Amino acid sequence: MPATEFFGIAADTLHARGALHTAREICQQPAMLEATQALLATLRVQLDAFAQPVTGNPRARVILTGAGTSAYIGQILAPLLDRQLAARVDAVASTDLVSAPRLHLDAGQPLLLVSFGRSGNSPESLAAVALAEALVDDVRHLFITCNPDGKLGQLAMRQACTLHLPEATHDASFAMTSSFSCMLYAALAALGTATDLATRNAALAQATQAVIGTHAPALQALAGRGFDRCVSLGSGVLQGLAREAALKLGELSNGAVASCHETPLGFRHGPKTFITGNTLVLVFVSNDAHTRRYDHDLIDELRRDGEAGAVLEISAHPRTGNAAHTLAVPGMAQAQDIDLVWPYVAIAQCFAFFTALALGRSPDNPNPQGTVNRVVQGVTLYPLEA
Repeated sequence: MPATEFFGIAADTLHARGALHTAREICQQPAMLEATQALLATLRVQLDAFAQPVTGNPRARVILTGAGTSAYIGQILAPLLDRQLAARVDAVASTDLVSAPRLHLDAGQPLLLVSFGRSGNSPESLAAVALAEALVDDVRHLFITCNPDGKLGQLAMRQACTLHLPEATHDASFAMTSSFSCMLYAALAALGTATDLATRNAALAQATQAVIGTHAPALQALAGRGFDRCVSLGSGVLQGLAREAALKLGELSNGAVASCHETPLGFRHGPKTFITGNTLVLVFVSNDAHTRRYDHDLIDELRRDGEAGAVLEISAHPRTGNAAHTLAVPGMAQAQDIDLVWPYVAIAQCFAFFTALALGRSPDNPNPQGTVNRVVQGVTLYPLEA
């Protein structure tokens, strides 16, 4: 039976405000993570056989590619997978591959091109596949997409494997939410060497559900304070998450809230000038004890400066005395940083959602003038000169 409310708001009210799709797709993520794991479990042997000739070859390369939010999936996973796999692993946005293909593709290096696409219809994603085919002698393609009718998953390549994720992950909203979280999970499950990811799935889903259910009122109140700038900070794999958090806020506010992202250590090197008295700083705190010390140092420094409107730490290790300025993630104190991405991104999504509502915008379609689109338009693709 369809849910009658999300975030405690009646579905009819959300529909009237142009917010129902986004609310549903944020809230469905715990269930979709479980569904994605169930799908991947049935394909484990097939995926291993397809990817291993490249991932197990130290002379080979894996490129994680996509545009916008899909590109940030690669930025989160690349440093982790590069440590796990014999092959070199890089994140290269499809927009970069298309504009400068010879800078990123090597004809003689075996390649697994992993393409992420919610709709599978992004022109840059399709062009990146074609360029890899043209410029690399030995290339395999892993397509991870949420749309079984999209062009990406229907391409006829020499060596290709397609993962069609559960239908509900094909977000109807303008902004990617459950499509992001489930494509990220699918790629880690398909390529990573951690055999316990399936056993961690329940904890990821439970933590994500907990933060959505517990912190939505606080995030709604925070959005109501009218910040016109927001900084998202994270280290390691959380750096890519910070970039996604910044994009989500920019998208759903239709640019009304200026957003930027950095690492906590990198933020001092110039970007700190972005802060004004009406700036919110979100710090996604690492579970790694060494990294966390740097996160805490910057948080404490920003609070001593007193220049920002608010500094909020999002952490699985809440500090004594900081409860009023912390959103705690329960049950994840021993988790790897990669596992924090799912509850952390749900917090970022919720804040962006409530910001859009506070601004009187439709989260499902925050840019009604059509200058940006759910599937990018206006891209001219040029043939590669000999």
